[in-house]
Amino acid sequence: MRAEKQYLIAEVETHLKKSDYVILANFTKVTVADVADLRTKLAGEKAEFHVVKNSSLRVAASALGLPDVGSALNGPTAVVVGGKNPAGVAKILKKFMEDKQKLEVKVGVFDKKLISAADLAKIADLPPFDALRAQFLGMLKQNAGAFVRLLDAKIKKEQPASAA
Repeated sequence: MRAEKQYLIAEVETHLKKSDYVILANFTKVTVADVADLRTKLAGEKAEFHVVKNSSLRVAASALGLPDVGSALNGPTAVVVGGKNPAGVAKILKKFMEDKQKLEVKVGVFDKKLISAADLAKIADLPPFDALRAQFLGMLKQNAGAFVRLLDAKIKKEQPASAA
């Protein structure tokens, strides 16, 4: 293999190693200004947007043990990687797609599992992690309160019977 190809594959591998997820996108109609805007938004989640060659991505993904993304490698491809919040990144991409009508998400890979564009859109629609945590804690608190009221009602019911 030529040195140039080895360099390109190594560069793509470096990008793919930055996180446990990767989102592939078609950027055909995206302008340089749009890419700069998207990169700025992604930087808030510590994510990166990189244009890659499909052949280099195919080889690098295979070398890292990622699922076969060959079916999604038609047309120009960009990868979005990095950061610890894939749902936040999916939200940014979805909002960008709605606003600009230019970027198209092809597929994603989360924890070495292939995720469709439709599933990524569902992930993007989830509330932020802090809101989900608050909802969960609220459910625990509400259920715990109901349990305490139930115990209290049982004790009050039994006390008059034992006093007589």
